[in-house]
Amino acid sequence: MKVLYITNALTHYYNLVLSKLNLEDDIELVCIAPTGNQSHQVGAGVKLTKDGINFKVIELEEVRRPYLYSTFKGLARTIREEKPDIVIVLVATLPAFLLEPSLKRIMQSHKIKLILKDHPFRLKGYPDALKEIRRNNRVFHSLPPLVNRVISLLKIDRCLSRIQLEVTRKSLLLPDAHVNYVDAKDILHSYGVEHKKIFITRNSPDTDSLFITKEKVKLLPKILPDNPYRVVHVGRLVAWKRVDMLIHAFASSQQQHPSAELLIIGTGPEEIRLKKAATELNLGESVKFLGGIYEQTELGQYLNESSLYVLAGMGGLSINDAMCFGLPIVCSVCDGTEEFLVREGENGRYFRDGDMEDLAEKITWFFENSKEVGEMGKVSERIIRDEVNVHTVINGHKDAFKYVKRV
Repeated sequence: MKVLYITNALTHYYNLVLSKLNLEDDIELVCIAPTGNQSHQVGAGVKLTKDGINFKVIELEEVRRPYLYSTFKGLARTIREEKPDIVIVLVATLPAFLLEPSLKRIMQSHKIKLILKDHPFRLKGYPDALKEIRRNNRVFHSLPPLVNRVISLLKIDRCLSRIQLEVTRKSLLLPDAHVNYVDAKDILHSYGVEHKKIFITRNSPDTDSLFITKEKVKLLPKILPDNPYRVVHVGRLVAWKRVDMLIHAFASSQQQHPSAELLIIGTGPEEIRLKKAATELNLGESVKFLGGIYEQTELGQYLNESSLYVLAGMGGLSINDAMCFGLPIVCSVCDGTEEFLVREGENGRYFRDGDMEDLAEKITWFFENSKEVGEMGKVSERIIRDEVNVHTVINGHKDAFKYVKRV
């Protein structure tokens, strides 16, 4: 079975998962990626690489159709040449298969099955989306402010929003199956998608590789002195990850625990501003900006020598990484995957979204309950080993493949 996976980027973490999928019996994976790995869909600070791949990569020039979707030059021709049994597409490119006649023809004539891979945790149910259109004037963020003003004056914003919603609805009805990180069956069903077409895989890095790294790290010399009050954060330094709030919450907790440390791993456009905030709070060497660390052993050493993982804003896979290394988690609203991974009082604590004081209280709670830290960390590791791992992802995809082959 030949599977053509259309992606927006080759990321260092997902390359390993796709390579594992390619090793499965009866699966040949081919990946279409933007030329030079440059995509407007990928934010600053994301590590893009071709390292760790064992599958064929075809690079095509990405094209953004005005305000609707993204596609690739020569996509229909490439599908015709590769002759896949299944095409997997991300949500940004899905409308191309609805609106571009050349893609519709090639998929129908060759009887190629289409699967959407998505994590629709922010997708509103269809009735709620309709109510919002009727209630509010819409601002199209992809359009210039002046154009939005004209649209509003001419009172065509609701009409355009309605058209956009219908394109979304018809696009979601197009795939033969949906592969989701989060359980959004009821939301997708409100758009008309049948429950039997929806497969929940959860989300995971290559946990097999991470557990091997964990055992390797145990044999290496420590790179940091022991400290039971060491907090770690891994992720791009962008506004929506709210690392600034984490720094302020840490500063509050540190007043009661002066030996506490915060490790910030990652790089991005917020780095200068965050370093300035740490300086203004007189945190000194207690906050360490370690930059982007992508080599798994080095990252594993820092995770292994920390006691608590905190994600103050949006994110996802970094939680899985930390749980592999037996860390309890503090988080709020992330990307939807946390709802299954992090269990209040079992392997972590939730703080109120956007509430710095509540975040500080949760960090302090862990500092003052060292026995619970160890026990919660064990639960984190068990959840990854037994419930959410790379095999969950692969088996979920295989179940979707089997289903579309039958229909």
